[in-house]
Parts: sequence; structure tokens; C-alpha cells
Amino acid sequence: MSRIPMAGRLLVVSPHLDDAVPGCGHVLAPHPGAVVCTVLGAQPERKMSTAWDRASGFADAFEAMRVRREEDQQALALLGASAVHLPFCDAQYASPPAPDRPQMVVRHTLATVRPESLLMPLGLFHSDHTLVADAVLACLAAPRPAAPGDAPPAPSTIHAYEDVPYRMMDGRVEARQRLLAANGWSMERVEFASASDDTRLGRLKPAATAAYRSQLRAFGPGQANLRVAARHWRVRGTAGTATNGDAGASRREPEARATSSSLRKGGSNGWDTHRFRNASPWWC
Repeated sequence: MSRIPMAGRLLVVSPHLDDAVPGCGHVLAPHPGAVVCTVLGAQPERKMSTAWDRASGFADAFEAMRVRREEDQQALALLGASAVHLPFCDAQYASPPAPDRPQMVVRHTLATVRPESLLMPLGLFHSDHTLVADAVLACLAAPRPAAPGDAPPAPSTIHAYEDVPYRMMDGRVEARQRLLAANGWSMERVEFASASDDTRLGRLKPAATAAYRSQLRAFGPGQANLRVAARHWRVRGTAGTATNGDAGASRREPEARATSSSLRKGGSNGWDTHRFRNASPWWC
């Protein structure tokens, strides 16, 4: 397995406000100017209080999302990246949106940013992570446009990163890869030339991770997992299909975030029967 550079303008798609830096911070650091798009970055319509937000030190969801967006901007600024927060709520606040809604907004983001390289979550365990990964795959599996402007420009390379902390769950990464393969996506393990290769840059990911102060509080002892470099895979479409989801947790509760042994399977993520089938992915 060779160490390869990340080419051109970089877009990272993140489910939640604290997912991209643990999963890609060591890649973001040596690539200033990257854009990190958090799909589930909106506050709920009504005030509420969840167990995860209380464990993070917040009185309610409004305070939580305001502070968490600020933390995300601070973390990404340390890495020289900019933040885009899309208007969807995570599963602790609301039912998941209809699949076509995040697909449409992700497609618009691709057309606006026009990345040469794209990093997306593998889509492990959590319903939100699977929703976001499947939304990206649905965009990538769209047929080649009939006319210019019908689809966003194709990134030159697509890579998936491990979802932290769910990568620690026994067999979860392998199960997700089998599901992707069954739906027409090939994955090749790669290792990027990253911030760990440079002493100065190597300090940026830990500093950026530390900016998520509220989330580190809720993670407790499990926060050490956030600082370990995630693995990455080159993603290619072979049959133009996205996945049918991966049933998993539907809420971000404290007891479901700390360690692999305490991560418990929740309800269905609502995507088990949803498939995208197209003749040929336009980005291949």
C-alpha cells in the first residue's frame, strides 16, 4: 500500500459537526482551502433537551447547535478549511429526511464547490452516517448527464473514511464493505501523505479535535479514539448502485458513543429497503 498525495480542491462530507476532523483531520491539515460540508448541521424547529446534549453540558438543543457550530468553525479554521452547514437535523432531534432531500443538497454542494477530490464517510452503524453516505453514493451513481449542467462536475477521486467511533465495533467496517461491494462499489485501501509526515502539521489535528470541547466532555474515556488516524479507501462504482443502508443506532446517546463495548445497536435507520439503481455512474 503506497502513500499517495491528495489531488486538487478537496471536499469532505461529514454527517455531524464533530465527524470530519477525527476522520480526516490528518488529511485536511496539509491541504488548506478544503471545504467541510456537514449535512446534519441544523437545530431542531422546537426547543428540546436530549441525553447527549445534557452530557455535553447544554441546557437545550438550541444552545447545543449554536455552540457546536462555533466549535466546528474554530476547529476547521485551525486546519485552514471552511465550513458549510446544511439545513438538516440529526436523528436525536427529528426523523430522517426523505432520501431525495439530502441527495439534492449534496448534489448542489458538489456543483458549487467543484472538488477534484472527495472524502465521504464509510457509513458505519449510526443511521445518520448511513443516510449521509448513501446520499453521496446516490449522487455519484447518477447517470451521465444528457447536457452540461444536468449534474455536478465529477470529482477526480472519491475516498471513504472510517466513521469515528463506530470503527471500533467488531466487524462493522467489514460488514459495510461487503454491503458496498454487493451494491456495485469497489474499495481499495489507500494511505494518504498526511500531516503526520510533518512535525508542525502533525500538531494541527490534535488541536482541531480539542476545539470540540462539548463533545469531548460527552465522550468521556472514549475520546482517545478520536485522536487515532482513520483508515481510507478509494471508492469506484462498478454497477452504479448505492447501498441499501446498514441498520444501526438511531440516536447519539452518551452510552452509545464512549467505547466499542458500550456501542449498542439501536433501531432501524429507515434505509433498509431503499436502493438506487442506475445504469452507469457519471463519475467513472
